Amino acid sequence: MIELGKHNTLEVRRETSVGLFLSDREGNELLLPNKYIPEGITVGEEIKVFVYKDSEDRIIGTTLTPHVFLHQFAYMKVEMVSQHGAFLDWGLEKQLFVPFREQAQKMEEGKWYIIYMYRDEESDRLVASSKINGYLDNDELTVKEGDEVEVLIGESTDLGINVIINNIHKGLIYHNELFAQIKIGDRRKAYIKKIREDNKIDVQLQKQGYGNIEPNAQLILEKLKSNGGFLALTDNSTPEEITKEMEMSKKTFKKAIGLLYKQKIIELEKTGIRLLELE
Repeated sequence: MIELGKHNTLEVRRETSVGLFLSDREGNELLLPNKYIPEGITVGEEIKVFVYKDSEDRIIGTTLTPHVFLHQFAYMKVEMVSQHGAFLDWGLEKQLFVPFREQAQKMEEGKWYIIYMYRDEESDRLVASSKINGYLDNDELTVKEGDEVEVLIGESTDLGINVIINNIHKGLIYHNELFAQIKIGDRRKAYIKKIREDNKIDVQLQKQGYGNIEPNAQLILEKLKSNGGFLALTDNSTPEEITKEMEMSKKTFKKAIGLLYKQKIIELEKTGIRLLELE
């Protein structure tokens, strides 16, 4: 079965003047235009292509990689607004359409928005929506406390930063627990800190407790090596200085350097930290 909005691995069936015709196991075919054909591929071989509809509403394949896939969220730029809706740049020749009814606020040309891509049942086309809350599901959670997840950074609120977890759930990083430079649209590794009774999810960009020490100790080591074995941070450095330099809290930083010191990997000096032996 050929699926719109996803990568499909298909067999090259025949070659024509306009491109290669690819087929699935059921015999369904689509065209891979000449401009997307990789050098050396022949009839009978398999190829992975992204499947969508072109401007003439024909199902085609491409070897280009789009900025978003079916049932995923992404941060994208509006290239054009018409009387029908907005059109997004998603890395393919044909732009991705956002109907007016699917705009949380009226989209403007040149601005960026977090969107969700889905398959419209009426038109059988791939379209997008900026009404993202309707596509997030916290009723049935697929994560638990302590899990490592991928998050898409969203809008800032009074409490913190909204994030989309694994393209499924909505979560929040509190402002006072954010020790990294982030911006809307970033994708980051994160950890589930707490799941509340109402299924609201608290997220952190770093592991909690002692599980956070080892990876951060490694981060400090890498920073020391890149700085020639010295880092101008101490116990007296301000939380702001540590966050700017290391993207971690002062508490985490002190635990990490304490571990390195006990292992006799670093020496604590008045003006900073020195690596005892460069690997």
